[in-house]
Amino acid sequence: MDWSNVTAEELIDELKEVEWATPPRPLPEFFQKFSTPKTQSKWNARLKCNFYYYRTNYFIILTLMLVIALVRRPLALISVIFAALSIGCLNDSFAVSVSETLRRAVRRISPPAAAKLRPPVRTAARGQQAKGTVYICGQDRRFFVVGLMSVSALLWFLASAINMIFLSLVLGILLVILHASLRTPNLKARLNSFREEFRAVWRGYSGT
Repeated sequence: MDWSNVTAEELIDELKEVEWATPPRPLPEFFQKFSTPKTQSKWNARLKCNFYYYRTNYFIILTLMLVIALVRRPLALISVIFAALSIGCLNDSFAVSVSETLRRAVRRISPPAAAKLRPPVRTAARGQQAKGTVYICGQDRRFFVVGLMSVSALLWFLASAINMIFLSLVLGILLVILHASLRTPNLKARLNSFREEFRAVWRGYSGT
């Protein structure tokens, strides 16, 4: 995959569709080889490649930065959990997993209520389910994400931790950008990119 030709919108779309349970890359690989990109185009391509390949590691770094900064503020930590859940729900597979988990929990209490939480099914050609909006408990996941973010923002305000959270996020984002800029993409990252590209092409072919 030529990352220099991948737009930010395409990268975000790919991150939404990847498997959310991908484990983080091992630390020896994460800190293996660093170098300075020679041109801006190479730096741009390296950023996108590393953001995609080390996405789980970067998510853990940002979460740890917030946890360390707010370890003495339980209410603020709860707000971080809600924020992390809302960001996770932007990923398709994570949102589906959350929806199924909630439906199973409701089914134990009230099966009829759980049946109402099923997402609407839209069929495409050849009887396959059409791609489009992802649902959580029968509702557009965007409502779920906005609700979680609203609760998180309210808890941040009540905990008087907005400044601390902002500084922690800025520091975490700077660390992520620094690593993504200097970490030389290895062969595994390139092979992973080609594999994901093949899967995307295959999904498009099977959906026609």
